[in-house]
Amino acid sequence: MQLHEYTSFDGLGLAQLLREGSVSAAELQDVAQRACAAVNPLINAVVELWPADLTAIDHAAPFAGVPFLIKDVAVTMAGRRSEAGSRLGAGHVAPFDSHLMTQFRAAGLATFGRTSTPEMAFATTTEPFLYGATRNPWNVNLSAGGSSGGAAAAVAAGIVPLAHATDAAGSIRVPAASTGLFGLKPSRGRVSNGPAMDEIFSGLGVQLGVSRSVRDSAALLDCVQGIMPGEPYLTSAPGQSWLSQVSQEPGRLRIAMQRMACNGARPMPAVDAALQDTVRLLESLGHHVEEVPPALGVSWQAFVHANAGIWCANLVPWIDGLARESGRGVSLDTLEPSTLACYRYGQTVSAVDVVAALDVRNTVTRHAGALFGRYDVLLTPTLPDMPWPLGRYGEKEEQLDGLGWTARLFEHSPYTPLANVAGLPAMSVPLGMSIDGLPIGMQFMAGYGNDGTLLRLAGQLERAAPWGQRRPPVWAGKV
Repeated sequence: MQLHEYTSFDGLGLAQLLREGSVSAAELQDVAQRACAAVNPLINAVVELWPADLTAIDHAAPFAGVPFLIKDVAVTMAGRRSEAGSRLGAGHVAPFDSHLMTQFRAAGLATFGRTSTPEMAFATTTEPFLYGATRNPWNVNLSAGGSSGGAAAAVAAGIVPLAHATDAAGSIRVPAASTGLFGLKPSRGRVSNGPAMDEIFSGLGVQLGVSRSVRDSAALLDCVQGIMPGEPYLTSAPGQSWLSQVSQEPGRLRIAMQRMACNGARPMPAVDAALQDTVRLLESLGHHVEEVPPALGVSWQAFVHANAGIWCANLVPWIDGLARESGRGVSLDTLEPSTLACYRYGQTVSAVDVVAALDVRNTVTRHAGALFGRYDVLLTPTLPDMPWPLGRYGEKEEQLDGLGWTARLFEHSPYTPLANVAGLPAMSVPLGMSIDGLPIGMQFMAGYGNDGTLLRLAGQLERAAPWGQRRPPVWAGKV
């Protein structure tokens, strides 16, 4: 199989070729390895490769034989390194498959490597000290977003059609928007984080992936939804598959459009233009769209403070555990300045502080629930700005404490954290392009458990304004 042939298919398309006998799993692995060799030196998205286990692939599985990459955090694969993008965790080998990894295997996915993440996934850019910056395939001087920046860059560059990703404040949607992909954050309780973790950042974090097609993300959710015993959250599956909903019309939706972010930020002109184009597209499809003011139910400062407490307090035992296992000390020799600052801030957060932060979470969740009692969907830009130049995100990070670093993260991505705090489904859809050829993502959010509303809308948007043939300058199919 030639690279241009491989990169012309999404994951489900490749699996269909395998079932038809047009290609073997070994051939797919070979071409994926060649794709990685062609573009990864330019984008630094994949930090480790290994031979995929092709002996137990079920040819009837939805993604039979499809090359796949896992993020270097949250999911574990037995016998493979899981380092959380950190010098503190360097060399750590996972002793067992997490439940999600077991589901990836059952889906037929042929995992052959790890993608880069910022240290502890604690940024919306991917520039870790351990492996260096991941570069955006659309412009290698720009960030690919984060924390799933390695995953997004690998998919956008054509190494794989879809890849594992996580999202605790926008980490699926931000890199999807930055690299021109579709990124779905499912509702809280759809995908297991077990058995080692009951929840990520007190329920703020979820896992799924990024993809070039809507149907790949929907089919992936079909494969990995569900829980193992002892889960803290349970969100029931629908009566029909997620994949089947992509081809269904969503009906006439009541859509609230929010231009200004909750911190008062306004989208830059290119993003605002893409937002207005999206409104016109939605109205042409029969939807009712009206602008609403930004509102969280609490002040922006209280929102950031609560998230900083939850995030940083959760970070402390994670870092302490890596330190014990590795035998390394917690210092600037093993942690980046921002991570160490967040660790130290987390040590000052009391149990009472965490309870107060969870009370803020409750207020925000109730406020969002009221909004989705009036509207089916909330539309915002995914990001207020275009992708930042590499290096900008970390400027003067050594001067920030944990609260200050969290504030910077939320300043970069002020539209996305609401869905995490409230546990809502949300997606970034690559509907816009700037005049200088950079993708612009639009975020859609729905009420709790209404992932299907988003997938039906996404399918309609993909049919009306297809993006699948857009190719970044760094694209494996060109070789």
